[in-house]
Amino acid sequence: MDPLLLAKAAIIGVVEGVTEFLPISSTAHIVIAERLLKFKDEGEVFAVVIQLGAILAVIACCWPRLQALVKGLIAGEEASKRFAVALAVACIPPGILGLALNKWLETHVFGAYALAIIAATSAIGGVIILIIERKRMIPQVTDAAAIPWRTALGIGLLQVLAMVPGTSRSGASIIGGMCLGVSRQAATEFSFFLAIPLMFGASALKLFKHRDLITVDSLGVIAVGFVVSFVVALVVVRWLLRYVANHDFKPFGWYRILLGLVLAALLVAGILPMKID
Repeated sequence: MDPLLLAKAAIIGVVEGVTEFLPISSTAHIVIAERLLKFKDEGEVFAVVIQLGAILAVIACCWPRLQALVKGLIAGEEASKRFAVALAVACIPPGILGLALNKWLETHVFGAYALAIIAATSAIGGVIILIIERKRMIPQVTDAAAIPWRTALGIGLLQVLAMVPGTSRSGASIIGGMCLGVSRQAATEFSFFLAIPLMFGASALKLFKHRDLITVDSLGVIAVGFVVSFVVALVVVRWLLRYVANHDFKPFGWYRILLGLVLAALLVAGILPMKID
C-alpha cells in the first residue's frame, strides 16, 4: 500500500472529522482537500465511508440518550413519541428531494464549478450566521426532545439547502433551528440526532450505487480515512456540545467569510483551477 496515499486518506479523514458537525460545511473542506492533495475519489465512495465514521462518533456520544429514546418508545412515552415524530418529519424534505435530485446534483453542482460554488456559499453562509447571531433571538424551545413537529419540518426544509456544496448540513439545521425559535444548544443536539438517519440514508444510497468501485486495493485507504474520521469526530462532537453552552457561532461566521474570500482569490489568480475537468 502506498504510504503517501494512506497519508492523504488520513488527512482527509481529519478534515471530515473536524468539519462534519461544525457549521462550516464538511463537503466544502473535503472537496478543497481532495483537489489540493490530488486525491481521486471515484463516485465519492471514500467521502461517503468517512462520513459514516463521523456518524458513528455521534452515535457513541449520544448513546445514552438514544437508548433512552428507544426505551421510551417501547414503553409508549409521549415525550419519546414526539421526539421520534419530529425527527421523522425533519427527514422528509431532504430525504425526498435528495433522492429526486441526487443525479442532477452529482452532474451539475458537484462537477466542474464546485470550487466556485463553494467560495460563494461559504461567504454567504458566514454573513447569514453573523446576522442571525447579532439579532440575539430569545428561544422558545430549549430542549431538543421538545421541538414541535412544525418546527422540525421547517428545519427539514432548510436542510434541503445543504445539498449545495459549501452550505453546511449542520449549519442549516442549527442556524435554521435558531431562526425558528430553538435554543443554540437544543438546535445543535437536534442536528446531531437528525444527522444519523439522513447521513446513513445518503451514504447507503451512494455506496449501493457505486458498490463496484469498492475493491480490495481500496479497502486500506478507506479503512484509514474511516478510523481517523471517527476518532477526530468523537473529540469534536464532545467539544461542540460544551462550546455551545456558553458561546455563539460568530467565529464560524467569520471563518466562512474568510474561507470564501481566500478560495475566490485563489480561483481568480489561477492558483486553483476555476473549472475541473
